[in-house]
Amino acid sequence: MADEFATSVDMGLQLTKRIYYGKNPPKPLVMEKESSEINNLPTAPMVYAVVKDPSMVDNPDIPSYQPYVYGRCDPPALIPLDMQGIAMEVDCYMDTAFVTVNGTWRMHCIASSRYCDCRIAVPMGEQGSVLGMEIETPSRSYSTLLIESNDTQDAGLVANAKDGFLLNRRIYTLKVPQVAGGSILSVKVSWSQKLLYQDGQFSLNIPFSFPWYVNPIAKLLCKKERIRLNVNSGMGKEILCGSCSHPLKETRRLVGSLGFLYESEVRAWSMDDFSFSYKVHSSEILGSVLLNRVSMLDVDQRELFCFNLYPPTVNAMKVFRKEVVYVVDISASMQGRPLENVKSALLAALSKLSPADTFNLIAFNGKSLLFSSSMEPSGKESIGKAILWIDQNFVAEGGTDISLPLNQAIEMLSKNGDSIPLVFLITDGSVGDEREICEALRGRLMKRGLNAPRISTFGIGLYCNHYFLQMLAQIGRGYYDAAYDLDSISSRLERLLNGTSSVILADLKIEALESLDSFELYPCYLPDLLSSRPLIVSGRFIGTCPGSVKVRGTLADLSSFVVDVKVQKAKDFPLERVFARRQIETITANAWFSGSKQLEEMVAKLSLQTGVPSEYTNLVLVENLKEKQTSKLETVDEKASDQLNVKKIIYLRALGVGFGNSKATADNLPVEAAEPKLHETSEMVFAAASNLCGKLCDFCCCMCFIQFCSRVSDRCAVTLAQLCTALACFECISFCCEVCGECG
Repeated sequence: MADEFATSVDMGLQLTKRIYYGKNPPKPLVMEKESSEINNLPTAPMVYAVVKDPSMVDNPDIPSYQPYVYGRCDPPALIPLDMQGIAMEVDCYMDTAFVTVNGTWRMHCIASSRYCDCRIAVPMGEQGSVLGMEIETPSRSYSTLLIESNDTQDAGLVANAKDGFLLNRRIYTLKVPQVAGGSILSVKVSWSQKLLYQDGQFSLNIPFSFPWYVNPIAKLLCKKERIRLNVNSGMGKEILCGSCSHPLKETRRLVGSLGFLYESEVRAWSMDDFSFSYKVHSSEILGSVLLNRVSMLDVDQRELFCFNLYPPTVNAMKVFRKEVVYVVDISASMQGRPLENVKSALLAALSKLSPADTFNLIAFNGKSLLFSSSMEPSGKESIGKAILWIDQNFVAEGGTDISLPLNQAIEMLSKNGDSIPLVFLITDGSVGDEREICEALRGRLMKRGLNAPRISTFGIGLYCNHYFLQMLAQIGRGYYDAAYDLDSISSRLERLLNGTSSVILADLKIEALESLDSFELYPCYLPDLLSSRPLIVSGRFIGTCPGSVKVRGTLADLSSFVVDVKVQKAKDFPLERVFARRQIETITANAWFSGSKQLEEMVAKLSLQTGVPSEYTNLVLVENLKEKQTSKLETVDEKASDQLNVKKIIYLRALGVGFGNSKATADNLPVEAAEPKLHETSEMVFAAASNLCGKLCDFCCCMCFIQFCSRVSDRCAVTLAQLCTALACFECISFCCEVCGECG
């Protein structure tokens, strides 16, 4: 669908050549790039005019009176609108950022007497999740609202919604109906995203690179950019700033908290993504526990806490020796780029194994293929043989069976405690025995205790059950990640393989918290501390928490490690908001695993309370008509006033990833087949209906001819009438088949 979007934008840019700017139009402030250098996917919040009829493209201020253009744009073209202003506010808490963007755009490309839809596209950063959107047009206002999936009177409308979806799972887009040419649109959108942790510092990156063609061609327009940034590390330690893409001015500095502001008049809108990095300096393992008393409206009245443990930013600690088994899906659906990208990441991970590590490879489809019957040392010779084996055996074919290769990997790993056993499961499919796999695995790993393998999982596309993979990683005290588009598979998988292999503190326990009256952790089992990322978890408890807690673990030299972690109340730190998405995902995985309706209801309530979408809630777009301004002599009758107060609801697609598609897995459908279609809307049905109307008009003409012929021969008239009726029925059947095909 990304290619479809880019093609529509390219078509829209071609149509903008019709816009007339007068005899001596001002030159663009930014030089146009060659078409080969332009990526027409949005790299910043954008608004587009959805153009089906090219004749409506014109300057609303200076009509060009160009000749009429015949034909329609199929698929519709997307013309980027001129941006009039932009402002962004960012609040960073630990590894989570909340972003709010306010922008205004003008329908500069549509004649003042014409109307067309507008498409809003909002690219988000790492693991972005849209939280809400508000839109203002001259005649209407729109706002998104979360509702329970089973709380609608017409569930079919929710199930058949075609708009409001994620492009490549990182660009949220929806359509605003019928906006007048020349009018102004104001858009406010908010989302959350993650900060990456690398080389001892957090890095934030927000798409904020606007293409040259959104700069208005106007001499006197004043363009202002504004960015406000707030950072709260939650550690109560001094924050050290790193790099920054825009010239921020410091407005506030407190222990553990910073504030910045950038405000400027610019000749052209920002052409760089907004980036910022910071770190909390420490020469040793650093931790904290934050407490937050819940509100009376919280669905869970237990107190909320956050536990975080940071690796040292200097004086790197010794990493555990590893025993690694890579379990890779080679079913037919992995054919082409998915498998090639997995191979690329796998080869990079093999090259970074240390000489003391051992490894093995298992490729699986309906059966499993082992590189070796035992663990192999990571020397040059063994890795060379592994590369050759991968080239020969990584052939995409067959079905998907996860249980057998996973059991083989666990049995292959040693049961002594002088190394960390790791299993990486990589798949794009869903299987029918996923709950049985989790249940059996939980029993086996509990028996092996502290020497149990750490299981990390990686999902590709939307057909695999991501909650199964999350549950598997929770049980296995590992980590989970996913790639939903082909281009991100290699980089994300390589980051998971390399990052989660650097264990510096294993078998963690939080002693004081575990002795509370009630204690629940998200995720349910504590993973190991890595040198590549901090350990940040949340939970709920009942009881009295002490002033400090002891955290115990095992170092790479097998010696015991103990650190006292201070417990403090969260100040200006919204724990509920920061950890809402983690808790929702963790509880959803447990709800899937247990089949508990009570947990499903808890997720839905937590989603509605925090505004974070879930598998059991849906976004809808609520439309409100604005009252027209009336003079003193004019009045609005009660009936018209009631009509203005009636709200129209536009149902949007579900934003969840779902619980897998075993049928698509069995049919070996490729990853890209799960992507929603950009123009999968009712306009396709209307096109088919128009075609049918044309055929019916032909039918009416034939009937008139038959009436004329009846004067000559009754038998001839009857024969022709039967023939035309049959043809008309055939067209109706064709129309119904076409509609059913489009609607699924």
